[in-house]
Amino acid sequence: MPYGARLAADMTRRLGRECLFTPSARLALYLALRRWCRPGGRVLMSPVNDDVILFVVLAAGLRPVQAPVSAADGNIDPDAVPETVWRGVDAVLTTNLYGIPDRIRELRSRCDELGIPLFEDAAHAIGTHVDGQAVGTFGTAGVFSLGKHVQGKAGGFLAVGDARTRRELERLRDDLLLPARLREDVATALLPLARSAVRTLHLVRPVWRAAQRLGLLERSGYRMPLEGPRLAVCGTRAPNLPAYSPWLRVDLHSWRDRHGPLVRGQLALRLAALDGDLARRRVGVDELTGTTWASPALREHLAHEGPLPLFRAPLLVHDRDVLADRLVRYGLVTGYLYDPPLDDYAGLEFSDPSPSPEAARWFAAHVLPADPLQSGPVIRALQREGARAARFTPSTAAEQLPRELDAAYPDERAS
Repeated sequence: MPYGARLAADMTRRLGRECLFTPSARLALYLALRRWCRPGGRVLMSPVNDDVILFVVLAAGLRPVQAPVSAADGNIDPDAVPETVWRGVDAVLTTNLYGIPDRIRELRSRCDELGIPLFEDAAHAIGTHVDGQAVGTFGTAGVFSLGKHVQGKAGGFLAVGDARTRRELERLRDDLLLPARLREDVATALLPLARSAVRTLHLVRPVWRAAQRLGLLERSGYRMPLEGPRLAVCGTRAPNLPAYSPWLRVDLHSWRDRHGPLVRGQLALRLAALDGDLARRRVGVDELTGTTWASPALREHLAHEGPLPLFRAPLLVHDRDVLADRLVRYGLVTGYLYDPPLDDYAGLEFSDPSPSPEAARWFAAHVLPADPLQSGPVIRALQREGARAARFTPSTAAEQLPRELDAAYPDERAS
């Protein structure tokens, strides 16, 4: 029986599409890129995305091309992508940022016209649908993560169109897996339980502050260090997964491990509880959408489809960094901030810049991703802090980030 076959079968039933199990979403994405893209190809993507995704694209021997985005949700704005850019890319990678769907039908149509693959990163979007169809089933392949909605700290899926392709990718996956490690499996299984205990005992603030002071966090800022010279050397060897491991393992050291029955059994239990998790998220999203800080995208989707079961609800605020730091006092740690955008972070050496970067810079600097499962505490904390809602205008966006980027990343921008 293939590795993770029972978990894959559960996900196949949920999506109605062939799925294979992987230790992580980042490995699933790498499999898709290697299967459908030739080295040297160019991938259109949103610059408001996890830096790990940038490194997955680079590890596959591909060139990231940053797209213009909507200031309402951080996803690709198909209408703002110049025709010259469309004609120069070999694939498109969606983000479905925080679970809000990309304009997937338009992207699907454009990819069909160009004869290129469409990859859906649905790591934030398990349970999100567009016109009744699950996100992750529109494209050539869809990538999912169990580390988000069900807090598994491991596990991903790659959804593809047919069983023959799935079997082919299973063989490629098995060649890339590292042997199981009992110590790592135990740690992976216990970490979600430890995090739950910290929240239950109201220890989030002291534990988080202690980790910051002791240097136990792998990221000192929102982005990991780029290490440009070292990364450039790796680029001469791509595609090469092991060469990029120092970047791909950040925040998830077991991303290639062949997890044993302990972890897979826990993931099966958590996947069985997914529908309850999604229902609770809808309630929290509904509450957050009613606030003054809610992104216009939240209100638009509420009006048309009802509240989405989002991984995070994007709130737009002034002084976001100050607020994120102060929320720790209330036991609320704000993660999944993708600031600065990837083209500002990576530079011309490692990525093609967006032709219209203003909306991405503004969104990345103002979005406060709120956990719907903590909607009440988030709202009360923001009210007590006097948080002010932010709204995008092109004139204010054009002024804002160059000076801030120079101050925040002086070494990286000079390298």
